[in-house]
Amino acid sequence: MASTPDTAPTGTDRATGGVQSVERAFQLLEALADSGGVATLSELSGTSGLPMPTIHRLIRTLVQQGYVRQDTARRYTLGPRLIRLGETSGRLLGSWARPFLAELMEATGETANLAVLEGGEVVYVGQVQSRRSMRMFTEVGRRVQPHCTGVGKALLAQLPEDEARAVLGNQPLQAHTPHTVTDLGRLFTQLAQARESGYVVDDQEQEIGVRCIAVAVPGAPTPTALSVSGPEARIRALEEQAGSAGLVPVMRNISARLGQVLAP
Repeated sequence: MASTPDTAPTGTDRATGGVQSVERAFQLLEALADSGGVATLSELSGTSGLPMPTIHRLIRTLVQQGYVRQDTARRYTLGPRLIRLGETSGRLLGSWARPFLAELMEATGETANLAVLEGGEVVYVGQVQSRRSMRMFTEVGRRVQPHCTGVGKALLAQLPEDEARAVLGNQPLQAHTPHTVTDLGRLFTQLAQARESGYVVDDQEQEIGVRCIAVAVPGAPTPTALSVSGPEARIRALEEQAGSAGLVPVMRNISARLGQVLAP
């Protein structure tokens, strides 16, 4: 019996052992996520590059399995079954990262955090708190806006500018403190500087009195960032340490090793 286009083994399938229909299903889910979680079939065709008949077949299967939903306006949205997968994945990511976060906390004395970018928001997936009585605390699972946090800017800096703009959306950036950067031009200048220097700063932009230094985790399968946060004066003192024991070199060393563990 002849193979159908979606099941016939391609050169890519033979070379990688992958299954084209599975790859395309995940490609659709990624395109749906990149569009903010809601899209029409024609929009998915444009962003994914897949032919419409293939999209129809895959979307029908994803809807039947609960990974995609169709709303009353005939648009498609990410489905509720993905929530359990995301929550479980986030817990595992935090568990894998915990030894590295503990190492960073011990090296700096400050709270160490791990975060990923999900649906246009920053999600904290891991944390090891400082032992000091005055310390920074963020609940694991908390979602925050990316423009006003160190980890958020480190995540945005990993994206092409058009993708970063799509994540930020069309609404004015919200000011959480008088220090929050709400001007897009200034924010993208900071992101360019972060790519050049290898780190980014949240200077009391999410919360008065709190400073955060963040770096990207290279090699992670999704944009991921590592940070230390604490009282503004203490973090500044850490930044002033020079050489290999300085804050940024220590963070980049730990994030590089973590990236090797998380790499697919």
